[in-house]
Amino acid sequence: MTDAAATDWIAVDWGTSNLRLWRMAADGTVLERVEGDAGMGRLSPEDFEPTLLSLLPDLKARTTVLVCGMAGARQGWIEAPYLSVPCAPPKAAEGIAVPTEDSRLDVRILPGVSQNSPADVMRGEETQVAGFLALNPRFDGVICLPGTHSKWVHVSAGEIISFRSFMTGEIFELLSQRSVLRHGLGQGWDDAAFAAAVDQAMGRPAGFAAELFTLRAEGLLHGLSPDAAAARLSGLLIGMELSAAKPYWLGTSVALLGASKLVAHYRKALEAQAVPVLIADADRMTLEGLKAARKEETQA
Repeated sequence: MTDAAATDWIAVDWGTSNLRLWRMAADGTVLERVEGDAGMGRLSPEDFEPTLLSLLPDLKARTTVLVCGMAGARQGWIEAPYLSVPCAPPKAAEGIAVPTEDSRLDVRILPGVSQNSPADVMRGEETQVAGFLALNPRFDGVICLPGTHSKWVHVSAGEIISFRSFMTGEIFELLSQRSVLRHGLGQGWDDAAFAAAVDQAMGRPAGFAAELFTLRAEGLLHGLSPDAAAARLSGLLIGMELSAAKPYWLGTSVALLGASKLVAHYRKALEAQAVPVLIADADRMTLEGLKAARKEETQA
């Protein structure tokens, strides 16, 4: 059982599908980690406070709760503003205070980051960037965060300079679950098929839509295996992303943050282009980013 009296503050990453919560001691030690599936997408604004309290049943005194992610979206708990690039990752002092009924909660939601042209926004990824920079303060280069909406983030001198988002993960989900391709896709993997598809998409991006239907036709006519088809679909999509993101990764080092399986695919695709790659654990980067935001406030 966690000693509630030892809890100095609470770190929360509140995403669309789930949330992660860490009870933190004053020295930065994690006292407890809790994860749940009550993401922003399942909640109305009035549901956030009771959901948070259900994860903190023994909360005693008034406690700071620092939140990043989609809880600050327009459809979330309360809309948090965006900081405009170029900017340093958000600090706790820049968070928006959330009115609560329970006086034990001092909740602040960190801002997201926006870009005017080309128009782009992020919520949550900027905290992972902050965590990576806290551990790698001299890093100048590009941080790639693969996911539902992949982000390519140019950082320099501790600031986010620019970024681009790609709907690669969401497109893969839509095509694999709702298009005609779903009939021929498996759950396994084929490294050679993936690598060939990445190369094909980067070399001939104009043929992307036709190559998608070829996956279906090859399954019907030539016995393309479902696993190879799934790997080719992923390779085509990631190859298209790398082609468009080339101004970000060409001639620089890239740090990859995200789910290990997806990161492995991006790593193979980038290393095939002779791009040096660093790997960092996304879960840890989120916590380190929240700790960095909190530290700035306590040392101010």
